[in-house]
Amino acid sequence: MLYEKMTYESILQEMLNRVSDDVDKREGSIIYDALASAAYFLADQYFQLENFIDLLLPDTALGEYLDRAVSGYGVTRKEASAAIRKITVSGEIPIGSRWAIENVVYTVTQKLDENVYEAECETAGKIGNIYTGELASLSAVNGVTAEVTDIITDGADRESDEALRVRFYEKVQQPATTGNAHQYRQWAMEVPGVGDAKIFPLDSGPGTVGVLIVDSDRRINASLEAPVSEYIETVRPIGASVTVSSPTAHTVVVSAKVLLGGSKTISDVLAAFKSNLDDYLKSTIFKEYRVSYAKVGSILLNTDGVQDYDELTLNSTSGNISIAAKEIPVMGAVSLEEVRVLGA
Repeated sequence: MLYEKMTYESILQEMLNRVSDDVDKREGSIIYDALASAAYFLADQYFQLENFIDLLLPDTALGEYLDRAVSGYGVTRKEASAAIRKITVSGEIPIGSRWAIENVVYTVTQKLDENVYEAECETAGKIGNIYTGELASLSAVNGVTAEVTDIITDGADRESDEALRVRFYEKVQQPATTGNAHQYRQWAMEVPGVGDAKIFPLDSGPGTVGVLIVDSDRRINASLEAPVSEYIETVRPIGASVTVSSPTAHTVVVSAKVLLGGSKTISDVLAAFKSNLDDYLKSTIFKEYRVSYAKVGSILLNTDGVQDYDELTLNSTSGNISIAAKEIPVMGAVSLEEVRVLGA
């Protein structure tokens, strides 16, 4: 830090050192009190200046300052996008009518089929993906019941500072030129809702590119395929044939016997283990192509409340699980059996 030594105490002492020794400089004296006020003000200004410098640098900037820091490199924050849902109704409803569930409002945009409509959430973000069930009419549509059902296009939250920072560093550290793999990944990552992408050059032969995507929660989301494909079509080199798809789920089923330490119930342990296991599986996506038996065992042993475990299996085997190039691991059933004595 440039100004870490410019504290109130150091500034005041430097000021007092510059005053002649034949002047009373003791605490409480006129000169001391006068300089103390000035030193406090200067220390605050140095503190603000230090923070201001942090706001200018991509590795420390936040919010709108980060937006400005990365914009000069052609990187912009992905804004929130609204969910588009299916609404099933008991009769005809007008286009533009508004319907609500749990204070989340949807506006009907078009008719898809008999008693089936498309509606867009009025609030951008993941909140539009959450609720399913009966809707209340906000447009005085009488005699018709409505229910929000399937997701057509997922809503996505505004890109976080850390996600934007990661994309920025990927762009400056992995230069993208003339439609190379890095550039296709950058194009895919620029689409709202996309959390990661894997590129397969020459996927189906010369002149072809495969783009595999997951959403911001690192889950399979087929609704992102169309917008990513449409965007890449507008920027790709002439002649390239691009296929955008979602990975195939490779389900990971985990079973074990556990000896508890007494501080947690088996339900508590199961919930915590599943959360940690899910985080681990997501961390391997497009990076590691195996699920480590040892790592899963370590996660289980380090779960709060677990004293020891035995008979751990992944997909009924006691070994690593291989993940194919176009697969991602997805947590399946997880069962933990509490035992009093292991190996009995």
